[in-house]
Amino acid sequence: MAITAQMVKELRESTGAGMMDAKKALVETDGNMEAAVDWLRTKGLAKAAKKADRVAAEGLVGVAVTDGRGVAVEINSETDFLAKSPDFQALVREVTKVALQTGESVEVLRAADLNGETVEAVINGAIARIGENMTLRRLHVLEGDTVVSYVHNAATEGMGKIGVLVALKGPADKAAVIGKQFAMHIAATAPMALSEAHLDPMIVARELTVQTQKALEENASSAKPKPDAVIQNNIIPGRMKRFFSENTLLGQQFVINPDVTVEQAAKEAGVEITGFARVMVGEGIEKEKEDFAAEVAKTLAG
Repeated sequence: MAITAQMVKELRESTGAGMMDAKKALVETDGNMEAAVDWLRTKGLAKAAKKADRVAAEGLVGVAVTDGRGVAVEINSETDFLAKSPDFQALVREVTKVALQTGESVEVLRAADLNGETVEAVINGAIARIGENMTLRRLHVLEGDTVVSYVHNAATEGMGKIGVLVALKGPADKAAVIGKQFAMHIAATAPMALSEAHLDPMIVARELTVQTQKALEENASSAKPKPDAVIQNNIIPGRMKRFFSENTLLGQQFVINPDVTVEQAAKEAGVEITGFARVMVGEGIEKEKEDFAAEVAKTLAG
């Protein structure tokens, strides 16, 4: 496969690797971007790339909670200018209210009633009226004894760029207070899953492959190689333990008190976290970067 300058640029931006290293990684993996990231990590030339780092879509996430049920709704817009407008925020607010009552999935929500029309029809009407594309993209529903919400970088009450829901068991008064702190923690750290048991097995297997290959290559090039048993029984398990602690909510150090994990903080507060959802605007979407100068020059050229 031909390796293009754009591919090298994209890999550099997502991993922080040097230009020549990025190019070599793509050559070695026949242009497979995901495999190239792993190749760079194996060589110690890059950190784990997160797809969210390449996010550039606009819009808002609306959150609402009632009676042990919480929803987080993402509606995208083409521009941040529209996302800041009262009309768009009113649309997000109304759709979120509908989701709280009837939403089970995006498909169900699109067909739900909003002032005598379907939600989808209301959004399409707004598109026709405003002249900018909008998309009802995601809906997360979370239920539990107590559900707490938090909005980071709020545009107005109940909506912003990141919406978080946390479900807890335990005394409602304690769960409400500590739950808000956990929600703020989730907004800041973006854990992949609640615990090791909730992680995608494919993600775990991929990380194990990377860490195994990395440990073996480091040991092979070391002036004082360690026995294979030490690599297999100590170093690799140790690195995987660190991966789990950094990427699972219960295993992370609590940002408000780094001396304890989130799981320990929950136990000390007499509650149990049973689930969470974190929705960030545009997460997983790549938006084409515009070259403003080139666009102006093109316009002037006719």
